[in-house]
Amino acid sequence: MLDPIQKFNLWWQQAQADSPLQQKSAVCVSTVDKDGMPDGRFVDLKAVESRGFIFCTHLDAPKSVAIQHNPNTAMTIWWDHLGYQVRVNGIAQLVEDELANTYWQSRSRDAQISTLALQQSAEMVDEQSMFDQVNHLTRELGNAIIPRPANWGGYCIHPAKIEFLTFKTSRLHLRELYVRQGEGWRYQLLQP
Repeated sequence: MLDPIQKFNLWWQQAQADSPLQQKSAVCVSTVDKDGMPDGRFVDLKAVESRGFIFCTHLDAPKSVAIQHNPNTAMTIWWDHLGYQVRVNGIAQLVEDELANTYWQSRSRDAQISTLALQQSAEMVDEQSMFDQVNHLTRELGNAIIPRPANWGGYCIHPAKIEFLTFKTSRLHLRELYVRQGEGWRYQLLQP
């Protein structure tokens, strides 16, 4: 039996290689806010390693505020072209600054500038004001290296459960559940 992190990485490699999607690493991350309301949104999955699933974001965005209040987080992926679904439940924790810096530097310059110029999820007067802010900052920065701002970082979802579903047209889907037990995993099959 494969370790679920290894299994996920094999599926992810296969999904990216054969993907018709433009956003090949998009995953849905769901959090629960201070009022108990769930909220899901797509983010770019950066890496999956032994400790968990890593994504980056503004640290003052609603998802980050929700994680600070309640770190219980879920992630869902559906690769329709392969008939694979993965569901992850776990605890989200900030990644270390060094790793956040690495991911920041791997972002495109346009993504770095938009992060600095805009406040994710804040109200906007109109679309033109957004373009004006970005254009102003682009001119102001010139070719300077852009350091990671304090309000941008990453989270790692440390999984407690990972479920793999292989879709079958018969609706007799193969569902494989891995539940964290200490340093290992308990494996079980679930009915579709």
